[in-house]
Amino acid sequence: MRLSEYFLPTLKENPKEAQIASHLYMLRAGMIRQSSAGIYSWLPLGFKVLKKIEQIVREEMDRAGCQELLMPTIQPAELWQESNRYDDYGKEMLRITDRHDREMLYGPTNEEMITDIVRSSIKSYKNLPINLYHQQWKFRDEVRPRFGIMRGREFLMKDAYSFDIDAAGAKLSYNKMFVAYLRTFARMGLRAIPMQADAGPIGGDMSHEFLVLADTGESEVFCHKDILDFDIPGDDVDYRSDLQPIVDKWTSLYAATDEKADEAQHKELGDNLVTARGIEVGHIFYFGDKYSKAMGASVAGPDGKDITLEMGSYGIGVSRLVGAIIEASHDDDGIIWPEAVAPFKVGIINLRASDDASDAACEDAYAKLQNAGVEVLYDDRDERGGAKFANMDLIGLPWQMVIGPRGLKDGVIEVKNRASGEKEELSIDAALTKLIG
Repeated sequence: MRLSEYFLPTLKENPKEAQIASHLYMLRAGMIRQSSAGIYSWLPLGFKVLKKIEQIVREEMDRAGCQELLMPTIQPAELWQESNRYDDYGKEMLRITDRHDREMLYGPTNEEMITDIVRSSIKSYKNLPINLYHQQWKFRDEVRPRFGIMRGREFLMKDAYSFDIDAAGAKLSYNKMFVAYLRTFARMGLRAIPMQADAGPIGGDMSHEFLVLADTGESEVFCHKDILDFDIPGDDVDYRSDLQPIVDKWTSLYAATDEKADEAQHKELGDNLVTARGIEVGHIFYFGDKYSKAMGASVAGPDGKDITLEMGSYGIGVSRLVGAIIEASHDDDGIIWPEAVAPFKVGIINLRASDDASDAACEDAYAKLQNAGVEVLYDDRDERGGAKFANMDLIGLPWQMVIGPRGLKDGVIEVKNRASGEKEELSIDAALTKLIG
């Protein structure tokens, strides 16, 4: 993509409303624009990152045996009345009455709807277990939306729902999601720590939050320092095998949000205790028959008798992850994208857009990178070099190719790694080999 043709409305000044790094840089980098309080339009650069995160989530859910579907944003109130949550959920739920005076709502979550789908479609234990998920926009009417997309009213969420015939099977489903979450966040360049947490309005008996450590986190968190060095399950993880040892390892050491903090544990751990702020990026729940019993979701068991389904739900804040990644990976100059979620891998900076040699070298590198399948943003604008450097650092692409007439006379260009700041002078061919390889 040529920057001269790309819709990237960057800002030079820091917006006054931005209180945290992710909000500041998402506005300045032209990733989002506010529509109303807590509601944002996603502009091309931000949308590319959002889709990268969504795809990683999809790949890891599919790898764990989940099946993707898509449920609507607008739900009938009667389903929530069946589960007895319609009146209990509170003012965060946006309630709607259609032209026929039917009560509807903009879904903040989908336990009721997925339970209705399964109860009407699955009648035998032979069709279980099953885990269904979607990635859909949600709405919760926050009293004080703030921090940009980190605490907005409209957000993109991956929510999965497992159905089993007994508690033992439900635990196996829970463990699959526990392991899949570790892998999902690691692929985005994040170390998310699972912590015991309250179930909140979802309800349930077993619950873990996955939190990324960041100075601007909304919660105070505590953990044993050794958890930070645990190995993430690799590509060879077998989701049909017993995953309990992995879950046991990650839950063997102390880790808790402030709601579950244990002062006695803190004293006992001493210097091994890490105290920090955390950003919640995922939450998993096992809640048994909380919804299936209320809504009559059952199947015929092996003996022909009805069995009430055991359920779990598993959420990932897909749009929130964009902000969380920035909070965990930025500096004073801007964003530092992990390569897996970067909107483009390489940014080409043409230092002299009117110079024939610079133009030719940039065009050649641009074409070769594109032909090799590398996503590249080419700054071909007639702007001063300093402005181009600042802009490229702000949007945070992992690699920069700096091409100008002075270097070309010596047969070299500059390659800069955004994360380390390391710069190398290489021939164009060597640079291309490095970036394509």
